Amino acid sequence: MTDTHNVLIIGGHGKVALLATPMLVDAHLTVTSLFRNPDHKAEIEKLGATPVLHDVTELSVGDWAELLRSFDTVVWTAGNGGKAGADATYAIDRDAAIASIDGAASLGADAPRYIMVSYIGATKHSVDPSHSFYPYAASKKAADEHLAASGLDYLILAPSALTMDEVEGVTVVADDQEAAGERSTSRHLVAEVMAEFAARENFPDNRVLPFVDGTDPVSEI
Repeated sequence: MTDTHNVLIIGGHGKVALLATPMLVDAHLTVTSLFRNPDHKAEIEKLGATPVLHDVTELSVGDWAELLRSFDTVVWTAGNGGKAGADATYAIDRDAAIASIDGAASLGADAPRYIMVSYIGATKHSVDPSHSFYPYAASKKAADEHLAASGLDYLILAPSALTMDEVEGVTVVADDQEAAGERSTSRHLVAEVMAEFAARENFPDNRVLPFVDGTDPVSEI
């Protein structure tokens, strides 16, 4: 990619996004970061990204189309993170994500590529509806399936349970929690994988990339 390649990170003040932003900048990409708290503006700018203030739950499909038309690659890493209850999870992780996908798809040939940060086995979950994890599982399943059917050039990143550990590399596994076993995925690794594929010209043929901490170089995925 050239230094004119424009990347938008949605959810730019999340832990993974904050780690990924300087990696994207170091890869000579032009980075814009979307977040909703104006108090985070200086921190985003310090990392080398252009800040854009929006609440993703307030953007219509048309709003998304207008916002996304100037970008080559979009990365969705926004999420409620269980902080504000089930309604907020559905509003952010499902409804806003789907609206952004529809906004991108409406641009037709001018649509950006789309990277979705999800989790291993998201479309295969069997979480009981009474479980506190269910709103997130249901939301990610809906968003991932919608992206897969959108016609966009897309890649779904599917890490296991997230940590802040430092790791040597990556291991690609099958897209189910049994294959992941008890292995976790560092947020540093998620950020590195995100930056790797945002900078590549082409996504892999397998549009879901399940991975855990390992020793293989990310560049060799």
